[in-house]
Amino acid sequence: MCKGLAALPATCLKSAKDMKYRLGFLLQKSDSCDYSSSQGKKEKVSSSQRVSQEEVRKWADSLENLIHHDRGLAAFRAFLKSEYSEENIEFWVSCEDYKKTKSPAKLSPKARKIYDEFISVQATKEVNLDSCTREKTSHNILEPTLSCFDEAQRKIFTLMEKDSYRRFLKSPYYLDLVSPPGAGCGPENCKRSHTHTLDCNSNIISQCA
Repeated sequence: MCKGLAALPATCLKSAKDMKYRLGFLLQKSDSCDYSSSQGKKEKVSSSQRVSQEEVRKWADSLENLIHHDRGLAAFRAFLKSEYSEENIEFWVSCEDYKKTKSPAKLSPKARKIYDEFISVQATKEVNLDSCTREKTSHNILEPTLSCFDEAQRKIFTLMEKDSYRRFLKSPYYLDLVSPPGAGCGPENCKRSHTHTLDCNSNIISQCA
């Protein structure tokens, strides 16, 4: 022991040791609280990302219900990507974002970007529009308004509704959510599960009737 400490009374040394112990305990407790708080936040985030079965079933009522729900939109987009036709939903989302533009000065560049990406004949993600709608949209963006893509957006929405949305509802991208594993296996569920397995193994999910 150094001379400085040796010169101190025994009671002082004991008090110093007690103080050191208490500080160490408080620091450990603080770390534990921080960890618990972090874990709690993670659990809350995970819980908030869950979708109820009731909500998932509503997605089968209409395409609108599906794509206006964040998780539904993500599932539908993943399905379209598997079919190499995600340009339709990307165009629809871009139009929704465009209609939220608050600054008039931003309308023209945003409209031009959407047109060049999805509607122009040289578009990298060209969507399937009839010539009349394409021509009208081309005229609209010369003096863009918040509604200049409305007709084109409706046409693509109808196209998805009649085609890819119906296939989505019969695909594992939806069925695995509405009837997750372990949810019970009645005759219909077992038959449907067997059918999905065959579809996956034969790689013809996108061709489901």
